[in-house]
Amino acid sequence: MINRERLTANIDGDFVVFLIGMRINTWWKLHKWFPVSQAMPRMLAELHAKPELGMLHGEMWFGRTTILVQYWRSMDHLLAYATNREAAHLPAWKSFNQSVANSGDVGVWHETYAVSPGTYENIYVNMPPFGLGKVGTLSQASGALSSARGRLQASGQ
Repeated sequence: MINRERLTANIDGDFVVFLIGMRINTWWKLHKWFPVSQAMPRMLAELHAKPELGMLHGEMWFGRTTILVQYWRSMDHLLAYATNREAAHLPAWKSFNQSVANSGDVGVWHETYAVSPGTYENIYVNMPPFGLGKVGTLSQASGALSSARGRLQASGQ
């Protein structure tokens, strides 16, 4: 459903934005990159089935370089998942390092951002719920919320 209005999203307290992806460097080596590409859907299924692990939402885009944007409740939640011996992440990371990491055929990357109130803003115009708008509370981006400066100030309250 497309919201035909200017909206902004707010989330209570601190949160984490985690960007992760892979890059196919040798597309013809399907046997190298396909197993890597299959690891993330398993992890996402696990994270969706267990919300107590702390992932709030994720959205993925595909291409030669993929990107998955995730929102996490806290840095502690994200780091706990990354090091959890019972979760899907560690076996996938171990497999990557053993079979692909030194070949150069597939690249992986991630960036992690800790976000606090007053340090973010957003706007959604003619958009379905998206990104932080799927995690936070959507409201009209009018009045004090009509400018980026106003939305930054409001997110810090």
